[in-house]
Amino acid sequence: MSRLALVLYVFLSATLAGSFMVAALVAGLDTTRPVVISALLGFIIAIPVSIAVARKLS
Repeated sequence: MSRLALVLYVFLSATLAGSFMVAALVAGLDTTRPVVISALLGFIIAIPVSIAVARKLS
């Protein structure tokens, strides 16, 4: 990953993880497992998103 993609990943992963956690909580999934899984999905999905955004910006 380029330096730009890494910087974007820091911000995008936190944003996506937080958004997915809020979505899980709004959906009524208020136990630990769904909240943690949604946060992990946010961190994983942020990898290709940050690479794609970095390519568009470069």
